[in-house]
Amino acid sequence: MFTDDVLLQETQPSQTGMEIEGSPVEGGLRHSLEDPHPQTGWDLSEDGEEMRSFQLGSEAIPQTSSKSGDGSGFFTDPRDEEAEEPPLPQTGSKMAENEGSVDLKAPGDAVFSQTRIKNDEEEHGSAVPARSQSQSGRTPPQRRRVMRRTPVLAIGDGPTVETEADKARSDLLDLVESQKTGRILTGTIQGVERPKPETSLAVLYHGSFKIIIPAEQAVTLPDDRRGRSVAEMYNYMLTKRLGAEIDYIVKGVEPRTGLAAGSRLEAMAAKRREYYGADRAGNRQIHEGVCAEARIVSVIRAGIFVELFGLETYIPLRELSYQRWMDAGLYFQAGQRVLVRVLGVDASDRGYPRVVASVKQAGENPYEKALWRYSVGSCYVGMVSMVDINGVFVALDEGVDCLCSYPKRGRPPRGARVTVRILGINRESNRIWGAITHIAAAR
Repeated sequence: MFTDDVLLQETQPSQTGMEIEGSPVEGGLRHSLEDPHPQTGWDLSEDGEEMRSFQLGSEAIPQTSSKSGDGSGFFTDPRDEEAEEPPLPQTGSKMAENEGSVDLKAPGDAVFSQTRIKNDEEEHGSAVPARSQSQSGRTPPQRRRVMRRTPVLAIGDGPTVETEADKARSDLLDLVESQKTGRILTGTIQGVERPKPETSLAVLYHGSFKIIIPAEQAVTLPDDRRGRSVAEMYNYMLTKRLGAEIDYIVKGVEPRTGLAAGSRLEAMAAKRREYYGADRAGNRQIHEGVCAEARIVSVIRAGIFVELFGLETYIPLRELSYQRWMDAGLYFQAGQRVLVRVLGVDASDRGYPRVVASVKQAGENPYEKALWRYSVGSCYVGMVSMVDINGVFVALDEGVDCLCSYPKRGRPPRGARVTVRILGINRESNRIWGAITHIAAAR
């Protein structure tokens, strides 16, 4: 609200200063006395909403406006946006040779003190009858309330909790930066969409944004498609990678719809250049004997597919554990991270090298310690881990297996608890063999 009054003087009708709560405001009230049009008013909003017009009986007065320099528009204090005081009857002012009363009060506008206006009337020797809002015959329109952002009171030097708007802005900046600079982002394949029979899309989410990666930019088809068409093979490979953690580079963003397009193959190529390329000294970060962290992108019964810094490689079942397993899906799933040891690197193809890796050789060999815990002729308890044509494999403690012949009372099922007698130990080949003496009854 304006706390100071406005003094309208005859000597300077075109520029009269006013103050808003003690602060001077450039410009003043300007009355255009040369406007021949009888109907005037002012506009207080950017969208052209008419806020007020004035009439004097059957005649209208010229336009009254205020703005620094050009006299267009009426100045409104933004602090008056939420003013809810009831309108008061106002007293007009005699300006030069104009006679009559002017209603200068509108909801949220400056309140002109009647005391100062009365002093002005006494000084000029005339008075103008007051005209109340109810006599004007017009109902002032509702003012729009302006929503202001509430400051956050932080515990430390700055706020650590982000609002939803801050998170959305940060997510958009990540996508734009990836598109412009090639920054690699990481996400999880949450779904596979097939809008057309020949089109498959991998779906990821980065905050509130949906990332779409076409199958051609997500996976590379193998040489042997096993009788499947190209479209079916793409869809199969994407489905097997559901839940996998992958890298991608953004190729396009649409902020209004919350959609973005990406490419996984470009991100993988960038990582291969960084980790498999040789520096000036001829050294590579990925080489034979190094242990590295890999992501499991797909699991089948006979093994797993891992992504090792931009390169997908297959690890068979025999290289997953020192124990005998039947199904890799019982122990691994897409999205896991495992430690692998690189057994060999073929860099003859600089763009797409080949790597041989092992999971079990990345850790210690359990046979080296466990074999000293067992002695020939003693009986131990274990669980059947696998049954094949060679016999029954019984998993003992410390992650070692004992190969037993088929018992005479029938082949025990996988997972059955049995008692075995150790018949021999070969510490050089890490092998233990024995015989099943007891099979626990199934519950």
